[in-house]
Amino acid sequence: MSKTPLDMAKEMDEELIDFRRKLHRDPELSEEEFKTQEKIIEKLEAFGIAYEKVGKTSTIATIKGKGPGKTVALRGDIDALPIQEDLGLDFESKNEGVMHACGHDGHATMALGAAKILQDMKYEFNGEVRVFFQEAEETFKGAEKIVADGGMKGVDAVFGTHNYPTLPSGTFFAGAGDMLSGCDTIYVTFTGESGHGGTPQLGKDSFTPGAQFALDLQHIIAKNTDSRTPVVLNVGRFTSGSKANIVPRETSIDISMRYFDMETREVVHESIKRHAKALADMYEIDADVTIEQSTLPTINDEKLADIAANAGKTVFGEDQFRKMDRVMNSEDFSYYTEEAPGVYGIIGAYNEAKGTVYSPHNDRYQLDESILVLGTAWHVAFATAFLQED
Repeated sequence: MSKTPLDMAKEMDEELIDFRRKLHRDPELSEEEFKTQEKIIEKLEAFGIAYEKVGKTSTIATIKGKGPGKTVALRGDIDALPIQEDLGLDFESKNEGVMHACGHDGHATMALGAAKILQDMKYEFNGEVRVFFQEAEETFKGAEKIVADGGMKGVDAVFGTHNYPTLPSGTFFAGAGDMLSGCDTIYVTFTGESGHGGTPQLGKDSFTPGAQFALDLQHIIAKNTDSRTPVVLNVGRFTSGSKANIVPRETSIDISMRYFDMETREVVHESIKRHAKALADMYEIDADVTIEQSTLPTINDEKLADIAANAGKTVFGEDQFRKMDRVMNSEDFSYYTEEAPGVYGIIGAYNEAKGTVYSPHNDRYQLDESILVLGTAWHVAFATAFLQED
């Protein structure tokens, strides 16, 4: 009886954990993942896997099967976050203020393990597998770079995953339709005239309209959008003034917007511009609104979601599939699904006994390393199942 993807992944268990800890100990921020890329390439060369560098710090590994066929891409992100780690781990981050607090060290490890297994079984399938070790997911810039450098050319399907603490370790989810929200970053600047705090009428205050605007954002959601189409507007930065006795000339507000519906997105964009202008006019100052698209919603293809779910059941177990609603987190995986059908799966990572109960981007976040074997095998099972589909 031939070995299953899970059998082969289990044989790599210690190697997967060791590699993940090496990445965790030496985390790097988006577009700075040079040492991470070196570690990945060192392993690819040891495995005899062809690769090319793309973007700034990304790598594409290529495994060709025994004959012509379809092409499937697997994505593992590699960047860390600007968070200080202080968990007392033996393999804790050695880089001040930088931490793998989202599990990308685990994602990269799963992708690498899958590449190794697929290389070993390349005479058992037709077609081609590309494995993306992608930089800069946290800044939504990495996937675009891989696409721009031709990584998705000729790709028929793309698969990616993320660990998630809302599902128990050992469970998984892959479903059709909306998965992750789109994200825009909106920069609003109110500009007036500075003046003395004792005679504010001689200046043009930017703080007051800025503060009113920041509070007014939630009224846009309540009164301008359809309540059946969720939107999140989060003020992540508010900057105004320099000293108590100076009327602030400039107030800057940075907003993260999450959405699913494209028409609702446009309504919110126009409302933000209208409300900013109205408040600026009230106080006889200027308002500037700049909207940057970070990433579009991630929408799973129905057929690929079925393949992923069935492949997952062969790895996690028939009874380990869990339902999960769409979430307002965002991912640049959607840049791949603009080029080819794709599916984004979720790997449960909640384990109270191991303390892996905190959400990504929390400074107490930890990864349950037992999911490395499961995630590795799921990548392999999906890739081979897709390539064998008629």
